[in-house]
Amino acid sequence: MLDVDTAISGYAQGHFLMAESENEPLAWFYAYERTLIPLDERFRYPRSLQRVLNQARFSVKINAAFNKVVDLCANRETTWISPELKQVYRDLNQAGWAHSFETWQGEELAGGILGIAINGIFIGESMFYRIPEASKVAMVKLVQHLRARGYVLFDAQLMNPHLARFGAYEVGDREYQQLLQIALSQPCRFTP
Repeated sequence: MLDVDTAISGYAQGHFLMAESENEPLAWFYAYERTLIPLDERFRYPRSLQRVLNQARFSVKINAAFNKVVDLCANRETTWISPELKQVYRDLNQAGWAHSFETWQGEELAGGILGIAINGIFIGESMFYRIPEASKVAMVKLVQHLRARGYVLFDAQLMNPHLARFGAYEVGDREYQQLLQIALSQPCRFTP
């Protein structure tokens, strides 16, 4: 089993953990084209989502149901979140590095984002939703949270159409490493 210090050291260098499938061993991966979620005016979201935000249908919590978020992020037809990686996330959460940013509708966990926060970087590992729009609201609220806490980098690792709708963009390895060093020098805290 991977220990917390080794995991954080790998993430702080820009690597990320995955298993090729649920029953495969964990391995480190690195993307030379890195996807970032902007934390400035480039961040955007669909106009229809503004109506959902205005209705305040969802509340936000941090780490209220961390283990459930991990399980729901892994609950898909093909997953790279193996049982071993679930345990790594749980160990990182216990040590204060991994977090779940959750949307709730009343008493029901509606959606959320799983990530790792190291100084001024938030590394988005996975997301899920059980109620439509819940993960999108989580993304908007998470960006607001990161801005308010002084984060400088939101690393989403790999591009997909969902992230592109929020203004996600790709940078090359040299630029990513420069941004990573700046982010790691910032004394941010994800939770109070």
